[in-house]
Amino acid sequence: MTAPGPNINGEVPTVLVRDDEGRDLLCFLEQLIPLDDKDYALLTPVDTPVSLFRLIEGNDPELIETIASSEPILSVADVVLQEHDLTLVRSAVTLTVNGELDEPDPEELEDEETDGDSETYELLVSFMVQEQEYGLYIPLDPFFVVARMTDGQAKLVEGEEFDQIQPRIEVELEDREL
Repeated sequence: MTAPGPNINGEVPTVLVRDDEGRDLLCFLEQLIPLDDKDYALLTPVDTPVSLFRLIEGNDPELIETIASSEPILSVADVVLQEHDLTLVRSAVTLTVNGELDEPDPEELEDEETDGDSETYELLVSFMVQEQEYGLYIPLDPFFVVARMTDGQAKLVEGEEFDQIQPRIEVELEDREL
């Protein structure tokens, strides 16, 4: 099967992917990759993915990898984002922000020092919760999601299945020269 790409109207198809907790994430369908008689989809979120960091003065920001959707920190983030006409979405896979974001200035990004091994991020907003500073950051590297397509439904590929399938998807994409 070939890459879906834009349709006649120039629109890229979208797919709703669901995780094991029943949370959804609306994504653009970037590539369809058949492996072992199954179709895997390489997706990018429609809304802007964000990562939550704890900001500690004098130290590098600390990524918070897992957070309950009911966490008070996210309630404060909701309020701060609303001041910018943005909405925090507790999606599958990642937190996302819905709304009109300013595009980053490419010249500013080139000036920022980055560690070659780590992802680079741009600060969207920072806020205080119980005397601790937090920040929502936008990853500047492309954010991909892998899903298994079954009967037109997208199921998030996680854990062991992801570990097994990810290297094979990378090889397939290299073969397609992406």
